[in-house]
Amino acid sequence: MEAILRRVPLFAGMADDDWSALAPRLTTVQISKGDVVFHEGDPGDCLFVVLEGKVKISRTAPDGRENLLAILGPGDLLGELSLFDAIDRTATATALTQLRLSQLDDIDFHAYISDRPAVATELLRVLARRLRDTNAAMADLVFTDVPGRVAKALLSLAGRFGEETSDGLRVSHDLTQEELAQLVGASRETVNKALSDFATRGWLRLEGKSVLILDQPRLSRRAR
Repeated sequence: MEAILRRVPLFAGMADDDWSALAPRLTTVQISKGDVVFHEGDPGDCLFVVLEGKVKISRTAPDGRENLLAILGPGDLLGELSLFDAIDRTATATALTQLRLSQLDDIDFHAYISDRPAVATELLRVLARRLRDTNAAMADLVFTDVPGRVAKALLSLAGRFGEETSDGLRVSHDLTQEELAQLVGASRETVNKALSDFATRGWLRLEGKSVLILDQPRLSRRAR
């Protein structure tokens, strides 16, 4: 666990003394595929770091429709916003795969960063990146068509979860077609049409809950 956590931007470069102070405050949590880490509206009393697996962050509309906000993986922070404003969770986190998390309670977190400004500064950078990603996603909904958003989402997932193979770049995203549609803010039918078009052009191959990207340059141009 230590090796993974010390590669997380929030803890990278941490002095041995600082790590020794943090380690006893961390606990490891195992979550089964499909189980919920926390629900929208739950008290925000801890943050998590993803050690293994993937987790989806979503919100549910009053009519039951789901909006998938993000897919997080190893090294990502989860549930950190509620530690600063004492507001209940604004989204639901669900395990897409078997999940292993490191948990830090809010009291321990605030005690730890109170005299470690470097850690607090790094956390602000993490939050700033999240805000930039949110702004970019909102702009895409206005300025980018659905095929472009699908291409951009696949490339984003590839950058985080892609694995180079002899056949191409395999992206195991673990999303259903409906979830992929929610991620890009479009209907399942429209997203499927875009994926089928990409496959017909030879840019990728669909493989269940994964995609094999065969022509990354053309897919990248379509994402612009």
